Amino acid sequence: MTIRKPARLLLVDDDPGLLKLLGMRLVSEGYSVLTAESGPEALRMLGRDKVDLVVSDLRMDEMDGLQLFSEIQKVQPGMPVIILTAHGSIPDAVAATQQGVFSFLTKPVDKDALYKAIDDALEQSAPTTDERWRQAIVTRSPLMERLLEQAGMVAQSDVSVLINGQSGTGKEIIAQAIHNASPRRDKPFVAINCGALPEQLLESELFGHARGAFTGAVSNREGLFQAAEGGTLFLDEIGDMPVALQVKLLRVLQERKVRPLGSNRDIDIDVRIISATHRDLPKAMARGEFREDLFYRLNVVNLKIPPLAERTEDIPLLANHLLRQSADRHKPFVRAFSTDAMKRLMAAKWPGNVRQLVNVIEQCVALTSSPVISDALVEQALEGENTALPTFVEARNQFELNYLRKLLQITKGNVTHAARMAGRNRTEFYKLLSRHELDANDFKE
Repeated sequence: MTIRKPARLLLVDDDPGLLKLLGMRLVSEGYSVLTAESGPEALRMLGRDKVDLVVSDLRMDEMDGLQLFSEIQKVQPGMPVIILTAHGSIPDAVAATQQGVFSFLTKPVDKDALYKAIDDALEQSAPTTDERWRQAIVTRSPLMERLLEQAGMVAQSDVSVLINGQSGTGKEIIAQAIHNASPRRDKPFVAINCGALPEQLLESELFGHARGAFTGAVSNREGLFQAAEGGTLFLDEIGDMPVALQVKLLRVLQERKVRPLGSNRDIDIDVRIISATHRDLPKAMARGEFREDLFYRLNVVNLKIPPLAERTEDIPLLANHLLRQSADRHKPFVRAFSTDAMKRLMAAKWPGNVRQLVNVIEQCVALTSSPVISDALVEQALEGENTALPTFVEARNQFELNYLRKLLQITKGNVTHAARMAGRNRTEFYKLLSRHELDANDFKE
């Protein structure tokens, strides 16, 4: 038996006997095989399962092979398709190849000719080096395709990139894809969340420290700039970085040198910077919370990731992809969503974006005892997500907003009085109002 690269084939034929026989032969050759007895069934399976190539009969009652090919190209452009027929003719073959069918073979099919056609189709459709960088991104959305086109172009230079997007949209995945498409792909990709660490710890993580720089610094430690040498440093949630640390980051970007805490020695660095934020940085700049000079250093190219609610065509694709991943890890018998369950996923608002979708599907897989995820289970998981605790930052921001509104209501918009009650000076209080887009005049009687 020839040893072949792993590939999953979808066989389509309305003759169950021939379908079973061909499937057995291909399995014996080392392929993974799925089977469908009609075109519509094949399309449903393509929406649910990862398939590398389709082998279809030409003459079928419900939908013939050429119609099926046309439908496949709408949902998965570039999917290689081989057509088999017992009634082959030159016009059929010409029509098939003109439409883009990879190969047209006449039954009874010579097995060597079929195996060669399959191997050739798989080799031709295999991702090239130029495409491999984006394989982790599951999408058919025109918005995302435009974003990926931009990402692929900026990857070829060393310019700084700022990625904007709501929490959970996949900013780090895009940053990783840019790195993978860049000449730096063989060097490290290092990521850090700038809003998750206290200022001194974040400074030490980024720049490193010398022995004795602070209590607990018992040895020299290189920072992430050095760890990412030659590669890419991804600064996630850059909008949450303390202003004092922004000044030090700006110096590093300007001079291409880093000085560890407690050291008097500068170290040359060669690192590409990609940063990301869910915040509106121009507004943060107006409030004095983000440095303008740093913004322009980071925002040479700006990429905006659309929220999941703006690319609903991706929901079935993502949901089935995530279901396969979760089921493979936990419950291999789980196969699909019911029609109503998928409709509910499509209709949901997804304020938490792809991260929320991941959580919902993980919960559904954990709780199901059936191969098919039911609508009731999806509804339960979505309700659980809606009652989930907010993040610490979200909770703090909501508290601040409610607290400030209450103060302004009590003081009837008197900022001096409200600031005194809050234990803040007027300048600090005005900054808080600006951050939450509150106008004291709206509360005056």
